[in-house]
Amino acid sequence: MEVTDEQARERVASSRRVVVKVGSSSLTSADGGHLDLDRLRGVVDALAGRVALGAQVVLVSSGAIAAGLGPLGLPSRPRDLATQQAAASVGQGALVAAYDQAFRRHGLTVGQVLLTADDTTRRTHYTNARRTLDRLLTLGILPVINENDTVATSEIRFGDNDRLAALVAHLVGADALLLLTDVDALYTDKPGRPGARRIPVVRGREELDAVDVSARGSRVGTGGMQTKVEAASIAGAAGITAMLASAADVAPALAGEDVGTVFVPAQRRRAPRTWWLQHATTSRGELVVDAGAVTALTQRGKSLLPAGIVEVRGSFVDGDPVDVVGPDGTVLGRGLSNYGSVELPLMLGRSTKEIAADLGPEYEREVIHRDHLALHPR
Repeated sequence: MEVTDEQARERVASSRRVVVKVGSSSLTSADGGHLDLDRLRGVVDALAGRVALGAQVVLVSSGAIAAGLGPLGLPSRPRDLATQQAAASVGQGALVAAYDQAFRRHGLTVGQVLLTADDTTRRTHYTNARRTLDRLLTLGILPVINENDTVATSEIRFGDNDRLAALVAHLVGADALLLLTDVDALYTDKPGRPGARRIPVVRGREELDAVDVSARGSRVGTGGMQTKVEAASIAGAAGITAMLASAADVAPALAGEDVGTVFVPAQRRRAPRTWWLQHATTSRGELVVDAGAVTALTQRGKSLLPAGIVEVRGSFVDGDPVDVVGPDGTVLGRGLSNYGSVELPLMLGRSTKEIAADLGPEYEREVIHRDHLALHPR
């Protein structure tokens, strides 16, 4: 049974735990170099109102780097990682202090949580982050989350806080994800162009085929419309309703009014382990397989054995996530490798019995077990 527009919005309005992401451009002044406290307080007032109605709110906030541009005398977001980290170091304190002061006006206490990609891609980190956030919410603390820009490296960065927000929504078991930006909704074309129409509800990926989501982020942010659509898809795969709206419309969006764009989640959510492998991990390498292995994996539900691998790419250790790539270059899925990239080349094209005879019985096992493999939908 198809979900109506009103029902889709009611899912957001009735959510008991909601993750709200606000972008840099929604928090900074027109020149992009200073926090706009009026904008920030507007968002805070709406979130505090939702908490007063009994909901739990987790805030994923960009703005640390943007808030540091003015004090450092930088005209725009720097390109090099070291200067970005310096700006984040200066701006993070100002950002959290502003949130703390704004929420205290409503009698709410915030707790800062800084994450790196490893906190969601490493299973032990993931579990610890979830436990911490659950405890904060139980204690009545409103978590304010940002990527740890001051220490994150180019290899482990989320790249934008939209994806981070979707991962956090799954992490905390949220009912809804609200993505706030400087655009008021998803449109059939770039807003302002003749004929461009707002899309109130998206019920499937196929509805996005004719939509232009290529717009890049602002000069103080990293995300664009494409990253927001991808974040909504990640949340949807976990059964979480997502919504895109302007920061100015945060209150009516949370109330289920006809603003923004709602993304209806998939009716069949993916298993937690499969979802985690596909969306919350970062591949450390690639295993190129032959046509026989493609058939065994995709049609017969088998594990990946050394005999079907023709090439190993990248540097990784046992237990790391790696992509499985077909002979035509298509990425079939992602799984956890039982072997590192140093020892795997010695095993290519050989049966497990042959390998065990040469290297020992502990080597008579799969490269990727079926239970630890998430194949992409075909």
